[in-house]
Amino acid sequence: MKIKHWTDVQEQVAEGIDGVTVRWVIGRQDDAPHFAMRVFDVQPGCSTPYHNHWWEHEVFVLDGDGLVVSGGGETPIATGSVILVEGDEMHQFRNTGDQVLRFICLIPWTWLEGLAEGRAQTDV
Repeated sequence: MKIKHWTDVQEQVAEGIDGVTVRWVIGRQDDAPHFAMRVFDVQPGCSTPYHNHWWEHEVFVLDGDGLVVSGGGETPIATGSVILVEGDEMHQFRNTGDQVLRFICLIPWTWLEGLAEGRAQTDV
């Protein structure tokens, strides 16, 4: 078991985007074999890129207000919101508030791509 405080992990500019930082709080440095946990900070008026990829995201909003933008439109999010972004779904997180929009985002490692295809869904 590994335990640390999330602020002990150095923040990095996310994907070269001004106003968005990420901390890889659980990742390869922790020998996590399947998933990474990241904490994003999106400054007021800033957003993540509008993009998609094969993997899903599980997101928990810790602080702030904003919008999740997808092909289906814009949906308000706030502290306590839980979001599932499905694989290949276009998405963006946009801070519409006057404070930092902070959220936890879980993602699988790339080696898992295609692993679940063809398998029946099971309950956890």
